[in-house]
Amino acid sequence: MNFHFEEGEIILIDKPKNWTSFDIVKKIRILLRYYRGIQKIKVGHAGTLDPLATGLLICCTGKATRRIVEFQEMDKEYVATVELGRTTPSFDLETEANKIYPVDHITEEVVRGILTQFIGEQEQMPPAYSAKNVKGKRAYQLARAGEIFELKAKRIEIKEIKLLDISLPAFSIKVRCSRGTYVRSLVRDIGIALHSGAVMTSLKRTAIGDYKVEDALSPKKLEKFLSETEQI
Repeated sequence: MNFHFEEGEIILIDKPKNWTSFDIVKKIRILLRYYRGIQKIKVGHAGTLDPLATGLLICCTGKATRRIVEFQEMDKEYVATVELGRTTPSFDLETEANKIYPVDHITEEVVRGILTQFIGEQEQMPPAYSAKNVKGKRAYQLARAGEIFELKAKRIEIKEIKLLDISLPAFSIKVRCSRGTYVRSLVRDIGIALHSGAVMTSLKRTAIGDYKVEDALSPKKLEKFLSETEQI
């Protein structure tokens, strides 16, 4: 099979949990150096996933990196698991619970009704534990250091939100949304709307535009593929 990584290729990766997006980029560079003898190559990704998140990461090599902005502008699709009754500073499991809330008043019918209210354009406040740039530093660096700072709300759009499974106080949802949407923030807002608290316990990006996670390779499968194929 003939691949032109230096000229430009698009690689779909299914990012494992606890890998950073940069870890994936670094891994691709290492694999291309080892299996293809490419000592220096431009590699980038089109949209960061948090270390605790899994799923689709579009990576580009060579001249294909020019398309990164194009991929970033595409709608994203996620599947998230939500747990009601508590909150954390990071809105996920990166940090410990900081408050406990009642959940006895919440029913499946109530959850379904609240979810529909989030469809459409809205102002969303990003998490403090995010990669947002604040005075030259990442917001999560300041948050971990205990510093107080302000983030600006951003206009985003939730195009679809579907309840996939529910076993209160937990449920899972599928979300299709615009660029810049933080599903963690959506989960926080759902908890507030339910007069309780909520934390995101898992997140998987399942699609970017028409690109699907089902067509992506894990880092191990990518290495196996490169080791078993030769450049023609």
